[in-house]
Amino acid sequence: MMSTKAFTLVPAVDRELLAGDRERVSIECVECCGRNLYVGTSDCAIHHFLLEEHTLPAGLATFTATRQRHRPLGFRKPVTELRAASALHRLLVLCDCSITLVNMLSLEPVPSGARIKGALALAVNENPVSADPFCVEVCIISVKRRTIQVFMVYEDRVQIIREVSTPEQPLAVAVDGHFLCLALTTQYIILNYSTGAAQDLFPYCSEEKRPIVKRIGRQEFLLAGPGGLGMFATVAGISQRAPVHWSENVIGAAVCFPYVLALDDEFITVHSMLDQQLKQTLPFKEGHVLQDFEGRVIVATSKGVYILVPLPLEKQIQDLLASHRVEEALVLAKGARRNIPKEKFQVMYRRILQQAGFIHFAQLQFLEAKELFRSGQLDVRELISLYPFLLPTTSSFARSHPPLHEYADLNQLTQGDQEKVAKCKRFLMSYLNEVRSTEVANGYKEDIDTALLKLYAEADHDSLLDLLVTENACLLTDSAAWLEKHQKYFALGLLYHYNNQDAAAVQLWVNIVNGEIHDSTRADLYDYVVDFLTYSPDQELVWKYADWVLQKSEEVGVQVFTRRPLEEQQSSFNPDDVLTCLKKYPKALVRYLEHLVMDRKLQREEYHTHLAVLYLDQVLQQRPGASGPGADVTETQAKLRQLLQKSDMYRVHFLMERVQGAGLPMERAILHGKLEQHGQALRTLALELKDCRAAEDYCLWRSEGREPAYRQRLFHTLLALYLDAGAQAPELAVAAVDLLNRHAAEFDAAQVLPLLPGAWSVQLLCPFLAGAVRGSVHARRTAQVALGLAKSENFIYKCEKIKLKGSSVRLSDKQLCQMCHSPFCEPVFVRYPNGGLVHTHCAASRHTNPSSPSPGART
Repeated sequence: MMSTKAFTLVPAVDRELLAGDRERVSIECVECCGRNLYVGTSDCAIHHFLLEEHTLPAGLATFTATRQRHRPLGFRKPVTELRAASALHRLLVLCDCSITLVNMLSLEPVPSGARIKGALALAVNENPVSADPFCVEVCIISVKRRTIQVFMVYEDRVQIIREVSTPEQPLAVAVDGHFLCLALTTQYIILNYSTGAAQDLFPYCSEEKRPIVKRIGRQEFLLAGPGGLGMFATVAGISQRAPVHWSENVIGAAVCFPYVLALDDEFITVHSMLDQQLKQTLPFKEGHVLQDFEGRVIVATSKGVYILVPLPLEKQIQDLLASHRVEEALVLAKGARRNIPKEKFQVMYRRILQQAGFIHFAQLQFLEAKELFRSGQLDVRELISLYPFLLPTTSSFARSHPPLHEYADLNQLTQGDQEKVAKCKRFLMSYLNEVRSTEVANGYKEDIDTALLKLYAEADHDSLLDLLVTENACLLTDSAAWLEKHQKYFALGLLYHYNNQDAAAVQLWVNIVNGEIHDSTRADLYDYVVDFLTYSPDQELVWKYADWVLQKSEEVGVQVFTRRPLEEQQSSFNPDDVLTCLKKYPKALVRYLEHLVMDRKLQREEYHTHLAVLYLDQVLQQRPGASGPGADVTETQAKLRQLLQKSDMYRVHFLMERVQGAGLPMERAILHGKLEQHGQALRTLALELKDCRAAEDYCLWRSEGREPAYRQRLFHTLLALYLDAGAQAPELAVAAVDLLNRHAAEFDAAQVLPLLPGAWSVQLLCPFLAGAVRGSVHARRTAQVALGLAKSENFIYKCEKIKLKGSSVRLSDKQLCQMCHSPFCEPVFVRYPNGGLVHTHCAASRHTNPSSPSPGART
């Protein structure tokens, strides 16, 4: 274990000041209360000194002792123990088995002569049971065998309050509240003198070593255990700390948090109570007294008194950090919390965590460094500033003073090792990405995001684009220069867009697509530009680059207008203006008209007619034999026919003129249908094209949504056409039979049968006849059902009427109308179902029975 300088040994009282030329006088015990130092000597005298502490320029402390009093007690034995009771201004002196009360300043015994006799050792209860501030509780080992006595000591008197028997002879005692910690002949125990309950701790041999019992805190004691262990024990008989390993022949112990000090024949050892490790060893021979007094540790030989001055904890922690002993420094810092005000500790501890984080960072232990940075609430700019050029040029950041680390920059830290540099940069990317959305970034978001952008760009990291398309605080000037330096032009465009400079962004992307500058970030950049313009609210920008996107690809470029949000199309981009722009781009023009007519369903004649004309022109250009492929002709014709069938907005006569003589009989037939020229349309389909299925579909199409008689008329027209031409074209006779058999429900059999040739057999027309008979029977039966239901309803009505007439109604001149309360003058009345009678003229003016909430039916 590496050493730590926790204490400095400073002389306080030398032999000459204490005993002069008396060689045989030796120090037996010491007591310190504030600036007052008391020394008990072998010649039964008490010496009072006043300590003055001085701090040298180097920061070291020195002490000057000034003699105040010297008081011989008059006994022949040495002073064994001294204990100060500052609340009473008394000093308790144990000498020759007697405890005497003397004045702390004059050292004169109290006038009353109060003393405690028969005491072998004493301990003051620092956690007194009594609430009286003008008394001190003292526990003594009595000269009576196996007896402990508890006294209340006042300014001029003493009072015994408890005498407790022990299993063995007690050799040392410490007290806390009602609990006594005793070193007996063979073991240590905890004894509650109030209840008498005892708790064995662990054995030891008093013949082999000197027992040590010391109270170190509320309900906790330090004991010299077997095997050279310093054992901690609570009043419950358990240990909440691991033991410390000290010498087998320890003769004294003291506590100066967070350290435990032990004295043996040659050394003073210092162990940490936090991690139980040995921190310091000070050579010290012939020592026999080691005690702590209110945070001050005093050690003495028989000839002199010394003070162990603790170095400030902050200095100790900084020394540990300087030695890169991070864990020890953090343990010591946590332990210092109890001795430092909360606000000061928090500031100190955060700084220590930050320093520890940089130590781990320099060792490339990034996980540990990250946790320490976050726990220490590190100003992330401290970390960024290690990386050259990452902080914006406008940043006013200055590093912490005193500095948190010893490195000028990353190159010094890594000594130029590029692999280490790369690892450090990857760590910073990860760390900045984590903290940028947390409280750590408050006030520094511009610095963080700008640094992150620079790291991403330099490393060609995919997250660069994610950063720029989400909310960020990248500084435009610094970031733009850095992206241009690393040829990240697409990302630079995103940066411009985020800063509301869309024109600059689009121009940059256009230059990339045109090959003027190189950036392979997106292979589909043209599509991206089209998409960007599609959703851009800047009309001027869209119009500026409309020609460019259309020249690159008419089919894709027209999406700038067709995929725009509907509300923008209605308010910002007038279709007529767009059509004017698209005149030079025929494919785009067709697609935009399709969008207006089919997607937006605008009911304007010029759009529908224009689209139909364009379709027609394409069909005429791509007819078989022309340069266009047959598949294109079929697709375009299908679109033309669908438009002609579905739309009612185009100029039919205008298109009919274009179609006439163009060799497009199907389109001509559809236009005839739009003009209600069904005979010509059916003649074209059935006779000219010989497409019977198309003729039947025509009848269904034109009669869709119309009354049944309209559809019947169309089918009768087609049948007549077939029958008229059937003599010259047998295939039309077959078509007529098929028409009848497939659409039997669409014909009036009574009208059709007289028209049919007599040579046709019943079997030939079986499906038609069966359907006609079935339809006729169904109609007759439906009518019969309706007639039966009507008769039944009428019968029910008559029955109800008879029931109403079956009861007699008595009318007299004394009976009154229930509405006007006047008598009846003639035998004419209205009777309601509830039996109420009213005048006819009263009933005519009311629709409900006045005595009933429900309407009445007159009978």
